[in-house]
Amino acid sequence: MSHSEYLPVVAADIVMIHRGYGSWQVQSLSDRVTHWLKLEPSSIQGRSPAALFPAAVPAITTLAADVIDQRQDLTDVKLRLFPEQQEFLADIQFAGLTEDYQGQIVRISLRSESVASKQNISFHKMVGSSPAMHEVFRKIRLYAASDAAIIITGETGAGKELVAQALHAESRRHEKPFAALNCAAISEQLLESELFGHERGAFTGALREHHGYFERANGGTLFLDEIGDMPLHTQTKLLRVLEDGRVQRVGGERSHQVDVRFIGATNVPLEQAVAEKRFRSDLYHRLAVLRIHLPPLRDRAEDIPLLVELFLQQFNLRYGKNITRLTNEAIRLLQSYLWPGNIRELRNVIERVVVESETEAIGVRAFTEWIAERQKFSNSKNIIATDDNQRHLPMAIPYTQTTEKNVYNPPPNSAHQGQKVDLSADLIRQAFQASDGNLSAAARYLGVHRATLYRHLQRLNLTRQDLT
Repeated sequence: MSHSEYLPVVAADIVMIHRGYGSWQVQSLSDRVTHWLKLEPSSIQGRSPAALFPAAVPAITTLAADVIDQRQDLTDVKLRLFPEQQEFLADIQFAGLTEDYQGQIVRISLRSESVASKQNISFHKMVGSSPAMHEVFRKIRLYAASDAAIIITGETGAGKELVAQALHAESRRHEKPFAALNCAAISEQLLESELFGHERGAFTGALREHHGYFERANGGTLFLDEIGDMPLHTQTKLLRVLEDGRVQRVGGERSHQVDVRFIGATNVPLEQAVAEKRFRSDLYHRLAVLRIHLPPLRDRAEDIPLLVELFLQQFNLRYGKNITRLTNEAIRLLQSYLWPGNIRELRNVIERVVVESETEAIGVRAFTEWIAERQKFSNSKNIIATDDNQRHLPMAIPYTQTTEKNVYNPPPNSAHQGQKVDLSADLIRQAFQASDGNLSAAARYLGVHRATLYRHLQRLNLTRQDLT
């Protein structure tokens, strides 16, 4: 077992014993947990954790089984023992064998999540504990007080608009409008009209006057995404507005004074665009007063568990689900991927498995089809990688047949983890033999939790001898 060295040595709140086949017993409880249950300490020992904590989310026996199965302690797991109670951070640790060597002991320690820790990982609509994201948060707080133009750089899907929204929310303009426009999503003919507005009759179809984004954002913040794709003649007009603060509508003769804090974003190097004469150098110097770089998700893998937790909350609410977590193995799978689509791609993947899953915990099997799709997409691209196109290539899961042979090739009729299953004796026997008689490995082979496999063994009245 691996243990977290930084955990303080504290008295456990719940100590449980596992004696095989999904059988768990409570050995002891702390005084505060005993008080919450309103039970006498003498009446607790030997009772089932599921009976004492039937509404715990996630189930504490599931967490404890994961520690034993994965041979790794769990830390900072959000746990609610009772529906009306606050959420705790739980540390679940393997604590050795019982005196008769027949049982495995697991300790659960509970602590309240501090306000400081919540603030350190969450900032407006963004989450992150990585040093790179803390630097982003620091710059947002620092730059929000200024009215200087800001350029946000980062790959597609990294969350540049969220940074712009946070800058606006932290600024003195937060009660004024925030207007966002994607320059690459609008045709070249309509972009000027959307930015600067137009007068009635300015062109065919202009049946009434139109207020552009500069006027709509007056007093507040204007965010232009993908500014590197803006046409050169539109860049000239944008520079003029930024210089004198006046907007002239298309087809108009008078200009209007506007007061706007300008934020631009790009996923292409503006310096390179300037060198290639695709972006005006004077506009570049006018915009690049302050700069915030948003790191790609592959450079902040430690933030993936936080993002997963955030997306689970969102999609549980949207789809009426009660999925509490991803298993450690599933999190490691996600952290091994390079995420060319960044946070947007991660969000879509989590939405997919939430819709498809029917249990509280999502495991690796839930991602089987997605992995196969990504590999097929990657293999279908007959492209020679160069420095210019490397970042555009699809990136396959770096899992191999030897390390996770069953991620790609599930046995016949097996279900994805997170879905209800009905295992037959023949299928269980096949998995048991393929796993060299290891029940935990057989459960992973079948894509179910070990406790689920035990229930099917009991239902079918099967023993180890029957499976050989």
